[in-house]
Amino acid sequence: MRRLPLLAMTGMVAVGLTLSACGSDSLEPGSGSPSSPSASTPASTGSADAALAEKVPDKIKSAGKIIVGIDASYAPNEFIGNDGKTVEGMDVDLFNAVAAKLGVTAEYQNAGFDTIILGVTGGKYDAGVSSFTINDDRKKEVNMVSYFNAGTQWVAKTGNPKNVDPNNACGLTIGVQKGTVQETDDLPLKQKACKDAGKPDITLVVQEKQDQVTADVVSGKTDAMLADSPIGLYAVKQTNGQLEAVGDIYDAAPYGFVVPKDQADFAQAIADALKALKADGTYDAVLKQWGNESGGITDFAVNP
Repeated sequence: MRRLPLLAMTGMVAVGLTLSACGSDSLEPGSGSPSSPSASTPASTGSADAALAEKVPDKIKSAGKIIVGIDASYAPNEFIGNDGKTVEGMDVDLFNAVAAKLGVTAEYQNAGFDTIILGVTGGKYDAGVSSFTINDDRKKEVNMVSYFNAGTQWVAKTGNPKNVDPNNACGLTIGVQKGTVQETDDLPLKQKACKDAGKPDITLVVQEKQDQVTADVVSGKTDAMLADSPIGLYAVKQTNGQLEAVGDIYDAAPYGFVVPKDQADFAQAIADALKALKADGTYDAVLKQWGNESGGITDFAVNP
């Protein structure tokens, strides 16, 4: 996985529209965030599907809501809105539409990215929605329902003054968010390649939140960062010419909504809800509103 709103930076104009983002009073206010622009006609989330609603766990049915763990620092996918507490973003809009199909609502609770899956397996959250890249290690712990496709994008200061090469970052200072696949899978391989070639190590600056990672590149604390492609490209757009994408997107893989391993029916209901949202146009409308049409998929599946 991933993330950004650029906190405490100027000149930010967000892209996209939230459909019906649900807030949670448990969220910690941020110091600032992208605003969500309006559109003339929001996509409809549609009505509940009785057959799908039957597959929802009794605990969620009785509560009428899905408790969702989310790291709201990864715009445009998930971030805190201008009111300091409401979670907004592409993932939020999609999952709100899924919840509506299942006859319930979604309540988002902000959390550290690397704690969310543990929260799902431990029963703190009914689901995790936070741009989780689907991989074998995660599928061993939870069910993952594919809903979007993203790769990795490197970003550096405009003009790339440090001549950052994603394939040879030896000797550079690189930023990444804690717990992402970029930190756990990608950079270790690049670091090993530097050591094997007898070149200087990559100096890693690992931050808890993606907004911190992005701010480090803007300030010059790091030479570059790597993040999921929607987040990296959004950072470029939001920094008014201060950052640029470096190299091509690579290692494309699906994102997955996370649910407990013993709730296969619930996972399948989410997959089927996504199929219904694709059929009625809601899915494509959400991606278009956030400028992420290129990551759309058609094969929504459990543990692909």
